[in-house]
Amino acid sequence: MQLHSQEKPQLRNYNICLKDTVEVFTKKLFYSLFDSVFKAENYEFLKSTFLKITDKLNVIGNPQLWEEFQSKFETIQYKLNLDAKTIEENDPAAESLEEVYLAYPGFHATAIYRLSHELYKLKVPILPRMMSEYGHGLTGVDIHPGATIGDSFFIDHATGIVIGESSVIKNNVKIYQGVTLGGIQVKKSLARTKRHPTIEDNVIIYANATILGGDVVVGANSIIGANVCLTESVPENSILTYQKEFKIRTRDNDSK
Repeated sequence: MQLHSQEKPQLRNYNICLKDTVEVFTKKLFYSLFDSVFKAENYEFLKSTFLKITDKLNVIGNPQLWEEFQSKFETIQYKLNLDAKTIEENDPAAESLEEVYLAYPGFHATAIYRLSHELYKLKVPILPRMMSEYGHGLTGVDIHPGATIGDSFFIDHATGIVIGESSVIKNNVKIYQGVTLGGIQVKKSLARTKRHPTIEDNVIIYANATILGGDVVVGANSIIGANVCLTESVPENSILTYQKEFKIRTRDNDSK
């Protein structure tokens, strides 16, 4: 429908400025998990900001939701400590736990995921996605807060990783840069179905591998090599590699 020149489209208020508020809230929430002094100094700010955000989002019962959410902080911290320890023990470049907490984008992305996931489970609308998109912008890792991720999760190098909403990742899984856990079809009618794969215990997925489909299960202790594209399940203890032939010749041969 065309608008007459004198007509103006109505601008609905979407509280777009909440993006800035959520970024500050998420950052301080992350810091408070590992700095007790910071947490004590900022607890009231975190609580009041949570109430402000959820009020703007028209969330009912937000004081109770805050109490439920903050009661999960100790468990979230415990899980993140397992994640950090796994990184330190498995990455040759990690020289200390302190380095992991302060300098690893994969750990930072996992921390924001674990926080937003608890809000997702509490059925808080929109805020978990806003938090995850803030983490995405910081780290290049896109983890939907609805994904289920077990203990001792290791993201190496980060950047370009996509983990879809209904993905299930079990314990001791390692994922490298560029990995996608996605769906084969993108249809609105599939919104409430399992569209993304399941990764069993102790799986390693190397750079730029793509695993697609809600029925796909990668069996425990398997290795998915770099650049593999997988759309069917594989049994336990599998090793999948992408083979490509290269023809190598010297520059001296080119000049002849």
